[in-house]
Parts: sequence; C-alpha cells; structure tokens
Amino acid sequence: MTSYFNEMYQGKSVRVPYARLQDWMNSMPAELRQMKQAEAEALFRRIGITFAVYGEGGDPDRLIPFDMFPRVFSGAEWAKLERGIKQRARALNAFLVDVYGRGEIVRAGRIPARLVYLNEAYEKAVVGFVPPKGVYSHIVGIDLVRTGPDEFFVLEDNCRTPSGVSYMLENREIMMRMFPDLFRENRIEPVDSYPEILRRTLASVAPMKCDREPTVVILTPGHFNSAYYEHSFLADLMGVELVEGQDLFVEGEFVFMRTTEGPRRVDVIYRRLDDAYIDPLCFRPDSMLGVPGLMDVYRSGGVSICSAPGAGVADDKAVYTYVPEMIRFYLGEEPILNNVPTWQCGKDDDCKYVLSHLNELVVKEVHGSGGYGMLVGPKATRDQVEMFRGRITANPHNYIAQPTLALSTTPTFVAEGIAPRHVDLRPYCLVGERIELVPGGLTRVALTEGSLVVNSSQGGGVKDTWVLAE
Repeated sequence: MTSYFNEMYQGKSVRVPYARLQDWMNSMPAELRQMKQAEAEALFRRIGITFAVYGEGGDPDRLIPFDMFPRVFSGAEWAKLERGIKQRARALNAFLVDVYGRGEIVRAGRIPARLVYLNEAYEKAVVGFVPPKGVYSHIVGIDLVRTGPDEFFVLEDNCRTPSGVSYMLENREIMMRMFPDLFRENRIEPVDSYPEILRRTLASVAPMKCDREPTVVILTPGHFNSAYYEHSFLADLMGVELVEGQDLFVEGEFVFMRTTEGPRRVDVIYRRLDDAYIDPLCFRPDSMLGVPGLMDVYRSGGVSICSAPGAGVADDKAVYTYVPEMIRFYLGEEPILNNVPTWQCGKDDDCKYVLSHLNELVVKEVHGSGGYGMLVGPKATRDQVEMFRGRITANPHNYIAQPTLALSTTPTFVAEGIAPRHVDLRPYCLVGERIELVPGGLTRVALTEGSLVVNSSQGGGVKDTWVLAE
C-alpha cells in the first residue's frame, strides 16, 4: 500500500506549522463543525461564488465545496516555493520572447522545432513582436504537488488565463469571518493585496503609445463563461471596468471603450478569453466575443493585451518537459523546483514504455485541462485503459504520461469527521515591471477518499492556504 506524506503529522506528533490547529480541531464537536460548514456554504451562496460545468442539463451553476480545515506552510517552506515559482516565471517569459523572435533555444537543439512551431498554440500573428517589458505571460499559475517534507514538484504551468484566484481571496475572507480567534492566535501572511498588485502589474506594462495614467479593463466572454464570477469579482476589487467585446471598438491607432460619457481610450486589456476569439479579423472570423482590428492596434503599440496572444505555447504539456532546460538556457541556473518525470508519447521509446505500463501511469492530453482527457491508470477500468491505448496509438504526439505521484494529504472535514485527503496548490505569480506573488494560493482538495483528481469540475473542493509569518 502506498504511503502518503501527511502535512500535519509526522508519526504521532504534529508538525510545527500545524501546532496551533491541534487544539482547535479537538475542541470542535461534530454539531459545531456542521453548523460552521453550513454557514460557510450560505456565505458562498450569498456572495454568489459559483462555477459552471458545461454540458450539464438544468442550472449548471454550482458551489465549489469549501473545506474549513486550512492548509499551512511555514515561512521557510514558502520562501523556497516563492524563489522557484519566480524563477520559472522568468524562464517561461524568456522562452516566449525567444520563440517569437530568433528562436535561439531551438537553434541550440535544446527543444524540438516541431514542438514549438507546429504547436496549435503558437500564434504566427505575433512573430517578431516583443510586448512591453518583454512580458508575454503576466499571470502565471504554477500547479504544485508535494510528496514529502521537502519534496515539491511542478505538475503544470498555466501561462494564459489561470483561474481560481477569486477562491483564494474568498476562502480567506470566509475563514477570517468564521474563525477570528484562529487569526489572532496565528501570524498568517495576508493575501488581500492581490487585486492591488494585479492592477499595478497590468499598469506597469502599458503600451509604448500610452502617455498618461493607463486605463485598464478586464475583457470577459460574458456571463455564460464558467469563470464569469471571477472576472466581475476582480474588476470590482481592482476598480476597473469589466467589458465584453461589444463594449470596445478600434479607431485609428487606439482601442476605445463605450461609456455613457462618450468613448474612453483603453490602454491595457486583461483578457479572460482564448486567443482564437480575441480578434475576428486575425483569428476566428466567426468570433462574436472579440474586437475587430484589436491585433493591429496591439502590434503597433497602441494597447497591451495581458496575457499576450501566443503565450499558450509555453504551457503546452509537452513543452512543459523542457522548462528545466529553459531555466538553464536563459537564466544559467539550476531549477529550484523539479518537474514531475514525464514521458512524451511522441517519442518512440517513451511511447512503448507508456503503452506497456498504462495501468500504472497518469496519461494527459497535451492541450487538456480541468481534469478532462486524462487517464489515471491505477484507478481506471480495463475498458478505459484500452480506450486510451487506442487514442495514444492513433495520435501519440497528443499525449504525455507521468507516474502516479504519492500526493501529500492534509486533514479535511468529511461526513465521518476528519480524514486525510489529497491536495495540490496553485500560487499566482504576477509578472510586469516586477515579479510578485502573494504568500498563499489556491489549495484544491480531492474530497473523495483515495482520489487524486482535485479539479472542481471533477468533484474537488478548495481550502484556505496559510503561510505563517516568520
């Protein structure tokens, strides 16, 4: 039987970061716990924090289950994570500037040209263009897992529009409201500066032609999008306008927003829609969500788009395997955080190994997300394994495989009481004139016993993430 690192307990003793939670846990009877859980759900509902699951009948909006037991990191643990995350964000942005420019890493033979230039996320429309401050990915969500006291691995990089930061902020808000004593007894680093840091980051990459205080907007696909709550939430906290494509128009060298007081020039667009929908004159001609002519203004330095079109080539799951090489190539450093060992099915030897060990591995589509298009070998049925065997054989370049990691567990409130459940972590790294991240992130928890799939769309929940002040 696999043994998992429990982040609260070492043997029978409580690990130092969790020391002050032991009494809190023991002093909460089941009735109080259930009452508090109901209170948390009522707060989430009142605030309106829901997400949509596409393809479901009826009302698709649902609450993400919230677990009241916080996940805790010591200041020293976080310091190492922060250094590793910033290092990774620097390397990913250097890679993006390079592959849309001279392509030195490809010329040097450090990454296959096919993986970059034939990648469906590689946007030829921005070849030769360097965004302001040389930043392509302004919000980098790095998904991390832990397997031991000092063992952290990067599971994947999200360089386009990583979601979930509203849960990081609301989880903290609700915990502080429900358990104020806990926050008086523990010195917990705050996360509420995130919207202000995000606004500052976006303003710092204003375009070349901006000669005044930049006007920042959030561009949303609209209220049918699964993350619409987050778009409106962030716009509200940042004090910026939430706009849809129809609210913006291009005139001459600039982009303008329609307002009741007449057109207002927009300098920075934090877009929460995919590249394909940004500009129907450049990408998908049938897009009703974007702004016709936006890319011409972008390339001529009249507006900044964050994250930049084309950033997605850096978070492809096959390209991910080369991020340690990027760190060495661009920064001349060794990676602080390790990748999960990964087999690329596009390589003959890797493919043979994967096909003969499918029942032991996790297989993912290189462009997949949200826990979809994925095989967890040890938990799969024979039919599921055979189905993936057929898919991999038919299109090997579309898949990577990784070992089934022994993800760490944290105590979690479940129907029977308190039990260990597997978790991962998504911190949000903001890249502009500076690279910054708030001390914390989104901890996702697999609420089903034994499950390793933490995605909300697959039944996972969320927790507050604490970083203790040193």
